[in-house]
Amino acid sequence: MRLAELSERSGVSTATIKYYLREGLLPPGRQVNATTAEYEEEHLRRLRLVRALIQVGRIPVATAKEVLGHVDDESLGRTMRLGAALWALPQPPEPAEDDAAVTAARREVDRLLAEVRWDSVRELGDLSPVHRSLVTTVATLIRLDYDWNAEELVPYARLMREVAARDLDFLETHESDAEKAEMAVAAAVLFEPVLRALHRLAQEEESARRYGIV
Repeated sequence: MRLAELSERSGVSTATIKYYLREGLLPPGRQVNATTAEYEEEHLRRLRLVRALIQVGRIPVATAKEVLGHVDDESLGRTMRLGAALWALPQPPEPAEDDAAVTAARREVDRLLAEVRWDSVRELGDLSPVHRSLVTTVATLIRLDYDWNAEELVPYARLMREVAARDLDFLETHESDAEKAEMAVAAAVLFEPVLRALHRLAQEEESARRYGIV
């Protein structure tokens, strides 16, 4: 398809598409002549992902470019490709090393990972921004005197393992590693809010069942 058709099908203006091309968020099309290029369905899919990252996820253009750079990095194995793309997404503040609550949280997170036998992520530890995010959040709960220790977190971790298995099952329905990485990024930005909403709705429903609506 030509640029005008790509714009029409995506709902993105040609000027914005040209900007994404200049910034490297969208791969160049196949050059037909000096002034014209053709684009494929892959460009349409990528363009929709870029818009989701920037408009829905409120991710800065520079960060989106970094994320998509990892998505396209064929030198990485599948696990590293997925991990690098997800790690490049915006993360919460880093844990403070001289904080007693952080020390306690790091101990509880390590106990949690050992209990559920998540050996790979336990080995990575603080190299993972997601691990550091969990430590920061647990530390905040500890400061608020909520007893969210390893024993309390284990059932939640086991439930999330089931969610992760479903996530990966869905990724396997896509052919290329680039598509799998794109879907993982899209899910992190778009589907995690769905999980949060379902969690809160489940709490509302369970509360009504236990205590009544009034």
